[in-house]
Amino acid sequence: MLWAIVTVLTVTSCKEDVDTSARYVFKYDTILSYLEKHEQYSEYVNLLGLVPVGPVSSSTLYQLMSARGNYTVFAPTNEAIQTYLDTLAAKNVIDAPSWEGFRDSTTLDSIRKVIVYNSIIDGGDNQKAYETVEFPTDNKAEFPMANMYDRKLIVEYKDNVPDSIWVNGAPIDVKNRDIIAINGVIHSVTSVVAPSNNTLGYLLNAIVAGKQRGYYVAAMLVQQVGMLDTLSKYQDDVYEDLYERGLIKDIEHTSGIGYTKGYVPEHRYYGYTFFAETDDFWEAEIGKEATEITVDDVLDYLRAKNIYPDATDDDNYSDENNLLNQFVTYHFLPMRLAANRLVLHWNEKGYTRSNPRPTVVQYEYYTTMGKRRLIKFLESAESDGVKINRFPKIDNRRKGNYHETGCDPDKVGLKVNAPDVAGEFNVRNGIIYPLDELLAYTEDVRDNLHKERIRWDIAAQFPEFMNNDIRLQYYHIGMEHRTGIPTSLVYPYLDDCWLEDDTYFFYYNGYDEGMKNYQGDELNIRGNLDVTFRLPPVPAKGVYELRFNIQSDGYNRGMVQFYWGSDRDRLSAMGIPMDIRMSGLERRTTAGTFPSNVGWEQDIEDDDTNAEVDKKMRNNGFMKGAEIYCDGMQGIPVMARADPLIIRRIILRETMDPDKTYYLRFKTVLDDPSREFYVDYLEYCPKEVYDNPETPEDIW
Repeated sequence: MLWAIVTVLTVTSCKEDVDTSARYVFKYDTILSYLEKHEQYSEYVNLLGLVPVGPVSSSTLYQLMSARGNYTVFAPTNEAIQTYLDTLAAKNVIDAPSWEGFRDSTTLDSIRKVIVYNSIIDGGDNQKAYETVEFPTDNKAEFPMANMYDRKLIVEYKDNVPDSIWVNGAPIDVKNRDIIAINGVIHSVTSVVAPSNNTLGYLLNAIVAGKQRGYYVAAMLVQQVGMLDTLSKYQDDVYEDLYERGLIKDIEHTSGIGYTKGYVPEHRYYGYTFFAETDDFWEAEIGKEATEITVDDVLDYLRAKNIYPDATDDDNYSDENNLLNQFVTYHFLPMRLAANRLVLHWNEKGYTRSNPRPTVVQYEYYTTMGKRRLIKFLESAESDGVKINRFPKIDNRRKGNYHETGCDPDKVGLKVNAPDVAGEFNVRNGIIYPLDELLAYTEDVRDNLHKERIRWDIAAQFPEFMNNDIRLQYYHIGMEHRTGIPTSLVYPYLDDCWLEDDTYFFYYNGYDEGMKNYQGDELNIRGNLDVTFRLPPVPAKGVYELRFNIQSDGYNRGMVQFYWGSDRDRLSAMGIPMDIRMSGLERRTTAGTFPSNVGWEQDIEDDDTNAEVDKKMRNNGFMKGAEIYCDGMQGIPVMARADPLIIRRIILRETMDPDKTYYLRFKTVLDDPSREFYVDYLEYCPKEVYDNPETPEDIW
């Protein structure tokens, strides 16, 4: 249907080595003047003159392309635009394959915008335009910056076609790429860059209705559990309206030091990642044609394999305790993760942007949709890509290298194949990864998760951070550009976080800033703060330590009382207040600097002595920083463990249940609104790890 293809637009702002010695360089041309000199772009130039920069702007993209800036332009040729019109006519969107074939002006304007907005990435003042050597290197990875349609474009490389580059299915002309202009770079494309404007819910429904082979069984199961409506959401319309009317204001904290302004997100988008067994898998396992497979066939298969034996086994598929519901929802994350965002790499040991290849074991833990359960993504130099729920053997000795040394066959995990992003699969709010094996939260997965320390960057708790391009952006946005999140009374932007009034919530992206933080980023909360986080689930019932990483580099840190429990409205105060001013060696206050009682000492060659220091710190409720990441900018040889300003505090040790939801609240105890509350990462550590007499917990 037309409404599913064209919607109202909101404007925002291993590959082969390419021989660039013969590339075009037009130092005295703007993008516009170059395009105007070449007849093959005349249709595109005409569209630039017809499409406004924004909904309330009188300027057009024609004028913008002659202005100062850093624009990456995927310029379609006349033939490419004609082919696109032919496609619209074949789909009966227009009556004839020409500009005269449109039935109404609304559709005409929308299609013009689809062509133009999707073709331009505006780098602004801080990010230069992308030449091909600066494209993402991973196959089917996304550009860091969105285009003017607010979509992340996807780059594809094909091993059997050397020097080939596709952007959202549009081939870049080998002879007409990397054309340098005064205000950007032009890449000629031989088809229009036009990702689908449909939603994941629409796509899956269409697959079932049309009995389309590929993901028919997976889509049918999603329909049966009642998820299609949820997967059809792509933006929070209430937030859009409030932001447009100026009722969601930037966050300004007038007291204190450093950056005191946070820019609230322009949008609140929804996103979803779907790991889906293919129809080839189901046909091989069940022995029927995919379109003939029924829900009962799948349920019989799951029962035979004893998948989710504790789930209710009835036909109430929408119940999160139901067998089918638990199976399907474990395949979904409430955030859209491109191939290069499944496991984020920044400052782990050995990793640099100049050599962006996995090194030590790096991981992410997320909470799935439906019944809340953990899913683990791991990537290392030895893992052969990203794996789901992989539990390798690791050289985690004190003087080890934290690389994989092997992996038992039953712990290898599921390989994450390249996502399906071609054509109609490149939907606006989701992404599908094909699976060749069965994905399930089995007893073995739970047990293996329960045997390891679970560390998560605090930003990973918030799907909104990934869906709205907030978390760890891989491009320079200016150190002054902090993200601010409104308090819950103004608007509850984060589903898993509650911010009371007088709480000033800032997110520091950390790109090129060299902060002493895991993955480079941090939350910085100021004012008379009162903030509550919903914690991820634990994998199994047992005693866990909950740890908080402290980085006390700065005299304006604060002190908070923390509360914990399963009833968000009645959380219990836990222990003494947590002093973020306390480092391994000193306590910094406005009254002066005093020795700390943490017990930190620098590591020496004698590992037995180092272990005794670690034991003494644990007795005081502290641990050294983690050995896995750099003490500041990526690539430096000093790790966080060697810095006394970075310590972990064991904030509680309690029995936790995977079927309960736990909350952690922090409330300031200092009558000084200029103080900062810093949040980097948290850890769950089961008793079986921290109190293991045979294998002590590693330092990584």
